[in-house]
Amino acid sequence: MGKIRVTFEPESTSVEALSGEKLIDVASRAGIDISNLCGGLGACGKCRVQIKRGRLNLTSKVIGKLSRKEIEQGFTLACQAELLEDDVEVWIPPESRTDVQIQISDYIVAFTEPTPAHGPEYEPAPIIRTLCEKFYLELPPPTLNDSLSDLDRVYRAIRKKMPEFPFVQAHFSCLWGLAGLVRANQWKITATVHFRDTDCPMIREIEGGNTTARSMGVAIDVGTTTIVAQLIDLRTGAILGAQASHNSQARYGEDVISRMIFACGQAGLGPLTEAVTFTINALIDSLVRKNKIEHSDITTIVAAGNTVMSHLLLGLEPCNIRTAPYIPTATRFPQFQAAEVGLKANPKALLHCMPCVSSYVGGDITAGVYACQMHDHHEISALIDVGTNGEIVIGNNEWLVCCSSSAGPAFEGGGIKCGTKAILGAIEKIVIDGDRVHYETIGGHKPLGVCGSAIIDGIAELLSAGIIDQSGKFTLLDHPGVRLVDEVPEFIVAPAEETTTGEPIVITEDDISNLIKSKGAVLAAVRVLLKTLEMDFTDLEKLYVAGGFGAHLDIEKAIFIGLLPDIPKERIRFIGNSSLAGARLALLSTHAFHRAEEIANRMTYIELSVHPEFMNEFIASLFLPHTDVELFPTVTKALKRKRNESK
Repeated sequence: MGKIRVTFEPESTSVEALSGEKLIDVASRAGIDISNLCGGLGACGKCRVQIKRGRLNLTSKVIGKLSRKEIEQGFTLACQAELLEDDVEVWIPPESRTDVQIQISDYIVAFTEPTPAHGPEYEPAPIIRTLCEKFYLELPPPTLNDSLSDLDRVYRAIRKKMPEFPFVQAHFSCLWGLAGLVRANQWKITATVHFRDTDCPMIREIEGGNTTARSMGVAIDVGTTTIVAQLIDLRTGAILGAQASHNSQARYGEDVISRMIFACGQAGLGPLTEAVTFTINALIDSLVRKNKIEHSDITTIVAAGNTVMSHLLLGLEPCNIRTAPYIPTATRFPQFQAAEVGLKANPKALLHCMPCVSSYVGGDITAGVYACQMHDHHEISALIDVGTNGEIVIGNNEWLVCCSSSAGPAFEGGGIKCGTKAILGAIEKIVIDGDRVHYETIGGHKPLGVCGSAIIDGIAELLSAGIIDQSGKFTLLDHPGVRLVDEVPEFIVAPAEETTTGEPIVITEDDISNLIKSKGAVLAAVRVLLKTLEMDFTDLEKLYVAGGFGAHLDIEKAIFIGLLPDIPKERIRFIGNSSLAGARLALLSTHAFHRAEEIANRMTYIELSVHPEFMNEFIASLFLPHTDVELFPTVTKALKRKRNESK
């Protein structure tokens, strides 16, 4: 096999490759990320590229995903194109890229101590300690009358600083060079203590002089699509900076199922673990550089991710998660030395992963529950994290139940004809005013596709305007925005002359059907949990919507199509990246981390795949907003009002 040169446009990036390699693998090696929702199986059609020069070997799957016109223009799927002997020039259209709008912020809570409880039935309020803390110590030099060993002198001084901990232990590595260190620094040292084990805190490092000003931690949301990191000053709790990036694992599949298939195949875990650590290290490097600190100043890392992502980060086999009875290797993770998994920090820094509940309710949800504090209040609350999987938690300070429902990729633009992620140029808002369509794009760029929030907007507007009925079928075929393509009706959101691609951006009847199935899976999961508890929507006093997707939802339109329950809007709150918020709080408080462990232990997981009511609820939810109109009284009134206005 000879070496050939592949050039990617518009970057003009060139890389050497071997004949027989897949184009998508070559792009990944060149540092160019192409959408790859199905993990290279040719099923999603999102890795669409145009061959400007050269010949490739194509599989038959290309024909099923591209039109004849696209094939004649040289378009193909990068995952189904193998290099031959020719040099190749490839153009990657904007809609095939993965520059997603990443949700960094959270809108929830600042770090505060728990409110002290009073009365004989309460224990004293816990003393707040960060997971890791530095202590400056001035040791008295030994004398004939005070002949304690060097290590015992450290223990004695530490116990004076934290008398609530009668037992302290030092890691054996602290003894190496200790004698010379304390004497060279006139017995003035700094001890780094980790408090994960509150029965016996661990001294992990002893440094000369006073280094307490250099005490940093990193909180990480290890998402399937994106990864976000915050640098925290452990002395003050201040957020010094935040960085976000796409998860480099996306080249092996954009959902956890695809990645588990990859990890459990011939390639194994290695590439996936290396990809996620590479992404995290790039974020840490950026935070270190921008804040003018050293990697050695980072003494603790807390990561929150779903169960699969936690396994892949730690190099744990996830294969049994995807097959019945769906058992993970672990849901509670011992503390790891960060260097053991390849993370850049102090060589003795520890990595803590937020506890998971089950195979499909992970540490990101545990972190979210802690962050919104629903576990500490008597009112009934729900937390919904909408994505490829929809995770739902319902409960209060006495009980918590949870489940996970496979919503599919429609909320992220997958399975949608002109769907795209929330990238620059993606249409994110749609309003239909008579015969006119108004839309907004991310960044104000020319439109290149519709993202999840816009699809929800579009369906709500089409239903409200009477262009589709409550089953999602087009009824107003003579509307100027409606056309038939291969006998399938579709609505033109942006005409060809306004788009980046030169093709009209549309929402098809099949797109609407896919979105209805996705929203139906989420709504059915909420209904099953409520019915199990003998409750209904009206019992929910608060509804928290988490994640980047939730931050861009229009509440009224999400209710209008039946994605969110029909409850008063003031009860619904978008809380941003609650996974990151929970990780930060756990980093700043040993008490918070252990409370998160208690939350995970308290949550009762309901497996929907074997629940007798789920399929009935799912089928009932395949309607806009639902087959039981009494569940959505405000939507029913709005539709009646619209019909009367039309008459």
